[in-house]
Amino acid sequence: MRKTLTLIFGIIILQLSFSCKSQYSTTELKNNFTTEQISDLNKITEFFKNQMCLGMESDFKTCYERTPHEYLEATGSGFWNNIDFDKQKELYNEISESTFDEIWAFCKSIYPESGTELKSLCPVNGKYISYLIELGKTNTAIAKYADRVSAAGDFNELYLNYSNILNNKKDFNLNDPNVQLILAIHYLSINDDFKRTDKWEAE
Repeated sequence: MRKTLTLIFGIIILQLSFSCKSQYSTTELKNNFTTEQISDLNKITEFFKNQMCLGMESDFKTCYERTPHEYLEATGSGFWNNIDFDKQKELYNEISESTFDEIWAFCKSIYPESGTELKSLCPVNGKYISYLIELGKTNTAIAKYADRVSAAGDFNELYLNYSNILNNKKDFNLNDPNVQLILAIHYLSINDDFKRTDKWEAE
């Protein structure tokens, strides 16, 4: 009888485990990226999570919720400012060129006051935008975000406001790997935009 109960209990736990793992869809990723590219996207997410959590053993949701977003914004520094830009550039070299090119391109940013022309990161109309659009079919907040990024051609920090993310738990489930990837690419793009000082050179 005891063995039977143990077996039943084990089966229930196993079913719950599979249920928890399957609640997050990977269909959109598989529909838009190759296996190698998905592996690269996982690297991007893990790098961001490690930088954001300062290497501590803590889950992404806890890190994001405990980050003093309002204080950091009031002092003129978003939490993404803690991302090590040199390590971020190393990350670019660790992912395939095909993955990078489906997310980003380098564009020219002109600063009218000084006339300076700098190299900046901008989104491309590639697989990543297609991925966002597909996710947006079941997530209104992501649909709105995809429209903004695609239309404006940049990753403006206002497009994903931290208060909206924290208050909209339905669309921004911080345990969802899709949401984590989107936040990773968004904040890494902003970090690059603020910290890159390369002069623009026409190719």
